[in-house]
Parts: sequence; C-alpha cells; structure tokens
Amino acid sequence: MGLFDTHAHLYDKAFDRDRKEVIHHIFETLDYVVIPSEDLVTSEKAVALAESHPSLYAAVGIHPQVTKDATEEALAAIAALARTHDKVKAVGEIGLDYYYLYTDKETQKYWFARQIELAKELDLPILIHDRDAHGDTLSILKAHQGGNLRGILHCFSGSLETAKELMKLGFYISFAGPVVFPKSLKLKEVAKEIPMDRLLIETDSPYLTPPPFRGKRNDPSNVRFVAEEIARLKGVSAEEIAEQTKRNAMEVYGIEE
Repeated sequence: MGLFDTHAHLYDKAFDRDRKEVIHHIFETLDYVVIPSEDLVTSEKAVALAESHPSLYAAVGIHPQVTKDATEEALAAIAALARTHDKVKAVGEIGLDYYYLYTDKETQKYWFARQIELAKELDLPILIHDRDAHGDTLSILKAHQGGNLRGILHCFSGSLETAKELMKLGFYISFAGPVVFPKSLKLKEVAKEIPMDRLLIETDSPYLTPPPFRGKRNDPSNVRFVAEEIARLKGVSAEEIAEQTKRNAMEVYGIEE
C-alpha cells in the first residue's frame, strides 16, 4: 500500500533509544511521513530529521499548549527555517486546545491567527490542532479565509457539520488512531461521510496507538490500521484508501514523486 502518515512526532523522546531503527522500519511499508512541530526547538529537530531521509518532511510552528511562551523572535526563527529548507512543507501544528488550558484562550487565539498569517505569507498549508475548541477554530479560519489559506485539520474529533464547514474553506480532514477505537462510534460515522478527495490518515505518533497495539508506543507503521478501518467504514479496499490519501497528502503538502 502507498501509505502516507501526515502527522508523526518522530523527534519525541519516546523514540530516543531506537529512532534510526524505527525510521528504517517505517519505510518498509510507508512512502512518506510528515513531522509536525511544537515550538522552535522541535521545529529545528523536525527539519534535521526530515533532511536525514528522502521520504521524511517537516512542518514548523508553535503548538497552542505552549503559546504562553511564544515570542516574535521565536516565530521569526521558525519562519527562517521554512524559507531556507525545502523539506519544510507546512506551518504546524498550530491551533487551539481548550482541554488542558496550559495557555489562556486569548493568547492561544492570538498566536493561532498570527501563524495563519505567516503560513499565507510563506504560501504553505497549516496543520491545525483543535481540541474542545471547534467553534473558535472555525471562526478564526473564516476570518482569515481566502487567498492561499489551506491545510489539514489533524486528528479530527468534531462533527460532520464542522467537517463540512472546514472543507468549504479548502481543508482536508485527517483521522488518527481514535477512529479505530471500538467506542468511537460518532467519529466512525464522520469518517464514513468524508469525501475521498478530502480524506487523510495519520498516527500522531507516539500517541493514540490504534488497536491491536493500544497501550504501546505508536509509530507511523500503524497508519495502516487507520486506512483499514476507514476502508471498512466506506466499503472499499484498504489499498484504495491508502492510494487516495497519499494523493491527497502530496497535493496539500506540495510534494512531487
């Protein structure tokens, strides 16, 4: 299968003891992986990893949970990474997280909007993190719509109505391990209804490991279980899901084979 994991944190400390082996193993079954970032330090790590393998790419940005520590200087350095490294294919992950509230809502909203504008300036897609903030996420995106705004709603957890609004704005909807969980019935219904040309798959490694490896460290090789579950929901082959989501990912990230 031509699998493309659109979102995997391969710089995470969970991979420190065997990162090289994991990356070697990944590309026995996958074609591409994109590594998103959380701050300047992880942006630098993501870029370095992307440049270590021809099928790895990076996204750079500041995660909503840590925007309390964001500065214009850090954002300028992140922008410089994007401008000077061809392996950077997106700004992210950025967005809103109202579940933990490590950073207050207004600060999160400011830096989300600020990074959307940076992505438009760089002509790059955005990777959106949206946890318990569907309304504000959609409102901010609508306020910045038009021009070259585009991207991915990563690890989607919202309603079909929200997904439809995002797709109207030109966004792709990405599903991770939770769509495989037996109790994720509402999420399964949403995934079933997303048009094939707007669908993406991911692992969010090392988190959200799908069955049958729930409870263990996740890695991009497990993206096949996401493909298989969505294939089951849609009544098509896993190969068809893999190939279509790969085409979609290459389109949104601007990657050519």
